[in-house]
Amino acid sequence: MSSKERNVDLAKWSGPKRPYDLIKELVIALVVVTLLIGTLAAVFSSPDERAVTLQQWSQAAPSDFVATATGELAGTTISAAYGPPYNDAAEGLTLGPLKLQKWAGITIPVNPPVDFVITPLKSSVDPEVATASSTWTTASADQQKTWAETYAAAIEKTGDSSKVTADASYGPVPVLATGLLRLAQEGSLDGLLTTQVTPLPGDFTMPMLFLADGGWFDELGAAQHLHGDQWGMMNETGSYPGQSWLWLFSFMYQIEPFKSSENADSQIFAVLMLLTLGFILIPKLPFINRLPRLIPFHRLIWRRYYKENNL
Repeated sequence: MSSKERNVDLAKWSGPKRPYDLIKELVIALVVVTLLIGTLAAVFSSPDERAVTLQQWSQAAPSDFVATATGELAGTTISAAYGPPYNDAAEGLTLGPLKLQKWAGITIPVNPPVDFVITPLKSSVDPEVATASSTWTTASADQQKTWAETYAAAIEKTGDSSKVTADASYGPVPVLATGLLRLAQEGSLDGLLTTQVTPLPGDFTMPMLFLADGGWFDELGAAQHLHGDQWGMMNETGSYPGQSWLWLFSFMYQIEPFKSSENADSQIFAVLMLLTLGFILIPKLPFINRLPRLIPFHRLIWRRYYKENNL
C-alpha cells in the first residue's frame, strides 16, 4: 500500500452524514428473518422420521434378522470384522503408512457373538434357549464357527430361515437365533442392547451396530436416498436437501481413486485438511499472496473510490 493510499484510509470522514439506528435495524432484521424461517420451515421442512428399532426389523424381515444373528455367531458380519475401535479383527482405516485406527486402539470393545446374541439371551425364560446357550459356550471356537457357517449357508440357499430343515450339523445355532428373534419381536432386545454398557438407556452403539449388519437397514437407506453413491451425506431422509456444506465430501466419494478405495474416509479427510491448510496459509504462500496485486479485481469493484481519489 502506498503512503498516499494509507493517508486516505486514515483521513477523517468529511462527507455527508445521516443518523442510523442500529438497534432498530437489528430488531427489524431479526423479526423478518424469524418469520421467514418459521414460514419456510412449516411449508418445506424435512420429514421427521422415527428411529428404526430392532423390533421393527425383526417383524418386517424376520429371515434377515435370523441370518444376521447367525452371521454374528459366525463372525462374518461387518461389526465382527470391523477392527478398532470395536475389536482387533482388522487394522481399520490407514493413510499410507499411518495405521490410524489401529494406533487409536480399541476404545469401545464389542464382541458381536457375545454382546449381540449370547448375553441378551440370558434374559430368556425358555429352557431350550438356556440349554442351547450352554452348549454354545462350552464348545470350541472352531466348532462354534462350523455350526454358524453351516446354518448361514442353509439360510442363504433357501432364502428364508423358516424353510431351513432342522439338522444336527447346525448345533444350537437355530435355537439361539430364533430365541433372539422372539426377544426382538416382543421389544425386549432394544432395551437389552441399549443398557448393556450402561444402566442408563442412552448408549445406542450396540443396537446400531447390530442393525447395520443386516440387509434390511441397508435397503431402508437406499429407499431414502442415503447411500454414498446417492450423495446421501448431503441428503435428509427421502432425498430432501440437507447438509449442503458437505457437497465437497460427497463429491469426492463419487470419483476415483476414492470411489473404490477401502480407505476413502481417511484419504478424503486428509485432502480436505490440506486444502483447508492451504486456504489458511494463502497470505504466506509465495506468488499466491501477490495475486490480488497482479490481478487487481478489487479496483473494478471500488473503481469509484479510486477514481475520486486519483489512485
